[in-house]
Amino acid sequence: MSEGGGVSRCCCSFIITSGFTALFMWLSLRTHRPTCSLQRFYVPALNTSLNSTTNHTILFDLKLDNNNNDKGVHYDTINLTFFYTATNGSNLRIANGSVPGFYQGHGKKARRKNQAVVAQGAPWVVTNGSRVGFKVGLATRVRYKILFWNTKREGVVVSGNVEVDGSGGKVGKKAVKLKSLSPELGVLWRVGFVGGFAYLVILLL
Repeated sequence: MSEGGGVSRCCCSFIITSGFTALFMWLSLRTHRPTCSLQRFYVPALNTSLNSTTNHTILFDLKLDNNNNDKGVHYDTINLTFFYTATNGSNLRIANGSVPGFYQGHGKKARRKNQAVVAQGAPWVVTNGSRVGFKVGLATRVRYKILFWNTKREGVVVSGNVEVDGSGGKVGKKAVKLKSLSPELGVLWRVGFVGGFAYLVILLL
């Protein structure tokens, strides 16, 4: 009888230990995607105090937050697409830009300041307190560093809307968070980054 009880205790201990081990492994391997946001967005051509629309530059600050306290993040080249939102709601692509890839440590925040792109084809007009809408799309791939090894690449495709007033700057002090476009985009990355980036452009048009 005592032998049977000992076997039962061993089995229970094994099951409990295995359960805690599996939980620990799951928590260790689970990853959180970086958070991307626009901290600054400035369009000189829309600054009515300058009385000039010849400067077609768009200036912006991009912030990337690693939400993993125990994992690093390797970013591939970060591609950005800028769209002008017409009065009928359609999006006109006006510029492309990129930020070089880099490694971000555990729980770190990175800010790429004073980034610039040159826009083409936008009607640079803002009058009578009106606002101009823009959409910014971001596409990249990331790998997570867990202890001494790196995960496979996974795609990050996000976008956000920005309103600009007569000062040329974005409306409000709050950063513009770039959010996921749609859940099915994870499948898209299996066909390659070029396909994913092309889909980003088509989806935002």
